[in-house]
Amino acid sequence: MGSLEDRVFGCLAAGQIGSAMGAPVEGWPWRRIQEEYGYLNRLLPYEHYENGWVRAAGTTEDGIERQRVLLRAIRRAGGRITARDVAAVWREEVDPEHARWLMEPFDRYLIGLARAGVPAGRIGSFSPYTNLVSLARSCQPIGLVNALAPGQAWEDVHRVGLALQPPAGSGMDWAGLVTAIIAEACRPEATYEGALEAGLSLVDEEMEAEVRRALALADEAEAPLELREAFGAYYGGHGIPYAASYANEIVCKALAILKRTAESPKEAILTAVNFGRDTDCLAAVAGSIAGALAGAADLPAEWIAQVDAATRDNPHTCLHLSLAEMTQIVMSGLHAEQKRAATRASELANALGSE
Repeated sequence: MGSLEDRVFGCLAAGQIGSAMGAPVEGWPWRRIQEEYGYLNRLLPYEHYENGWVRAAGTTEDGIERQRVLLRAIRRAGGRITARDVAAVWREEVDPEHARWLMEPFDRYLIGLARAGVPAGRIGSFSPYTNLVSLARSCQPIGLVNALAPGQAWEDVHRVGLALQPPAGSGMDWAGLVTAIIAEACRPEATYEGALEAGLSLVDEEMEAEVRRALALADEAEAPLELREAFGAYYGGHGIPYAASYANEIVCKALAILKRTAESPKEAILTAVNFGRDTDCLAAVAGSIAGALAGAADLPAEWIAQVDAATRDNPHTCLHLSLAEMTQIVMSGLHAEQKRAATRASELANALGSE
């Protein structure tokens, strides 16, 4: 496996590629994807929100825009972040006029609350969506800046999440599971099984049971795409806003896909974008965890270049940086956290030594 920097890059790159590749078929049943593309394996242009903006192939969507807000917050804070850091970015660094092209209405509502002066730790409580995947599919930078510390990643995502989701729902817990897995996946000797168990040790019994049911389905399937039928018996909601985008569905499907593809971010992405329903969120979660485990070695260079080009040319994104430059935001934050930890360890040793 690669270096920590390669794992950070792999996590961000695979997540953003998955987001961009899954976006054109978001919300489609898997049979429609199969009928139209056979097996979707390339980046395509697409339009969201019926606003006339045809996005170039490789352009990411609202979940990655949310992730880029977190990256800006990490850069601003110089390491680990809280809800206050996110609110400060919304107030001072995000143009609401541009946000309407890339972000969901509830995102723009939360940004408006931050700009109106609502305390950061209360903003998320005003969101009407308690259990969506909105944080679980964008929280990767929180896991990365807490590399090797899954419990700390879990705690941080719950602090940051106060600006993004109501604390009474399960959305923050599913995000906590994703961030904990990613933090553990950054360990040099990490395996999918070890990272998964580190995350599951933090969740309640109900969440663990749902994940283990998904993993059992993965064990029974002869090929990853057979899971599409198997999951249809459990997840098929429709008729309500964001019916395919609940965190439990997306994270459980992603972890099942990874049971069969975790050594290959490329295969995790391709399986997820052909899975149907919320394809961009699913590919972002599955791809990012696989990238944290395996690095970026099997990601095609042309996919990375296309996402970088689309980001550079995107007139509305809040962060016009390449994937390599985004990686350096996280690495700078990790170096700062290392220095803080060393300083505290030294001060604590001196204090204990004086007793």
